[in-house]
Amino acid sequence: MSPRPRRSYDQYCSAARALDAVGDRWTLLIVRELLAGPRRYTDLHADLPGVSTDVLASRLKDMERDGLTTRRRLPPPGAAYVYELTARGRALLPVLEALGAWGAGELGERRPTDAVRAHWFALPLLRALREAGAAEGLVEVRLEEGDFHLYADDRAEGEGGGPVYGDGPAPGEPDARLVLDAVTCAALGRGETGLRDAVRDGRVEVTGDGTAAKALREG
Repeated sequence: MSPRPRRSYDQYCSAARALDAVGDRWTLLIVRELLAGPRRYTDLHADLPGVSTDVLASRLKDMERDGLTTRRRLPPPGAAYVYELTARGRALLPVLEALGAWGAGELGERRPTDAVRAHWFALPLLRALREAGAAEGLVEVRLEEGDFHLYADDRAEGEGGGPVYGDGPAPGEPDARLVLDAVTCAALGRGETGLRDAVRDGRVEVTGDGTAAKALREG
């Protein structure tokens, strides 16, 4: 299937040009998933509930054409294709963070129809760590919905080409480990509480010997 013709607003405006590339439904959510690093098609489909296989395949082709992603084959024994962000795609991190902050007030209570993945809280927590002055090193986060980890250093600013976050426990001893619930995560994302305050109130348990853990405990 050849890529569809590129649609355009045909407006000489940087915002319009940006929306030509990322304004389609699902595109920015695919970027959110790929900030975790290279992902297989099946992994993307599993973590984007509601997207059809045809739409996902079409968006990935569009994103590759527009220079947001690349596709490569893993060496044996993997022998699978993975998609990953280019530098241009990674530069959308602050856009997603700003969009998430803008939309945080719309979360409210979780609806019965709402899907959830633990790592969907990664970007709001990354922002909360920065605001708390604790964005340092490798941070593991434990929720009832699952575990994920954050690289709360220069990579979180889109530099260095590494992942911003990842599923599951940290790949090594984390600088800080946070244990909290989704309600507290949502409150942090909405700005209703700060991370230092949540730690002080006992809503977030912090362990670890790294700079981030010490900064949160001393707050």
